[in-house]
Amino acid sequence: MSVVRLWASLARFQRKYRLPLVVLVCGGWLLLERLTSEMLETETQAFDELVLLGLRSKDDLSVPLGPSWLLHAVRDVNSLGGLTVLAIITILATLYMMVARQRIAAAFLLFSVLGGQVISSILKLGVARPRPTTVPHLQNVYDLSYPSGHAMMSAVTYLTIATILASIEKDRRRQIFLFASAIFLTIAIGLCRLYLGVHYPSDVIAGWCAGSTWVLCCWLGAGRRLGTPVRVTARDRE
Repeated sequence: MSVVRLWASLARFQRKYRLPLVVLVCGGWLLLERLTSEMLETETQAFDELVLLGLRSKDDLSVPLGPSWLLHAVRDVNSLGGLTVLAIITILATLYMMVARQRIAAAFLLFSVLGGQVISSILKLGVARPRPTTVPHLQNVYDLSYPSGHAMMSAVTYLTIATILASIEKDRRRQIFLFASAIFLTIAIGLCRLYLGVHYPSDVIAGWCAGSTWVLCCWLGAGRRLGTPVRVTARDRE
């Protein structure tokens, strides 16, 4: 499929879902703003601590609930939201799109992921929330807590890739599968951060909101380009 046909399919998809996307962007932004406000006023602290304590043994807060193998599995899933893994996935996906001559889609992916990383860093520095001290950390962490970078960047990366693939895929069931897979990974990674005790629940929820909102904003911004008339030549159909 050529670049022209890719953007044509994206345009048809977005014209159909433009209003729901706008609603979701506004809702995500309002939720993020409200959550941040309540967090700064420490209104979420009791809930945050209750969840973290509920995931640990009452006799020893350094011991998480569940069988011994669960911690190993959680750490494996958690790595899927790490900077190194997400960078590798992004680079490989971008290279594939370049080889497939989907240069605009590759640029869209890079802009979304790199922009998301910048926003995540700005939010962390702006809020400057320390890491949780409620329970011992089960993983070494060095930066600030709010929002969760793992939750936000996994949402940005996986949802952006799913969006691009779903725009090409015509079968509705396959589109649903792509988005469901991206959402599943994003939620699983965020929950792992809680289990490891390195983030408060409000950090993770904020990361999900910020990441998904940013992806939707990128999608809406791309729509201005997508809405222009597209000419498909005979060579493009080959």
